[in-house]
Amino acid sequence: MEIEAILKHFLDGEGRLTAFPAKRKMKRYALYYLSTKLDKGVFYTEKQLNDLLKKWHTFGDPATLRRELYDNRFIDRRPDGMAYWLEEKPPQLEDLGL
Repeated sequence: MEIEAILKHFLDGEGRLTAFPAKRKMKRYALYYLSTKLDKGVFYTEKQLNDLLKKWHTFGDPATLRRELYDNRFIDRRPDGMAYWLEEKPPQLEDLGL
């Protein structure tokens, strides 16, 4: 099953998250979905990452999404928060318990 089908109740017609799921499992699916929008090997500033996340959700909270992506090990960052990047081995869809 594709991630878009799993998240169908949380995505609009343009593929943007319309809400951040409350249940842990669905939240991790949403984070996985967002992580697929980042390019491997690219370092993002906080502003660049926020701008990218803004493109993929409609509820106006890129800071929460950025924090959750980091806390759930989809992205890593420098200790000073000046650079963010996709983890070398982020959780994969099969790791999320589908």
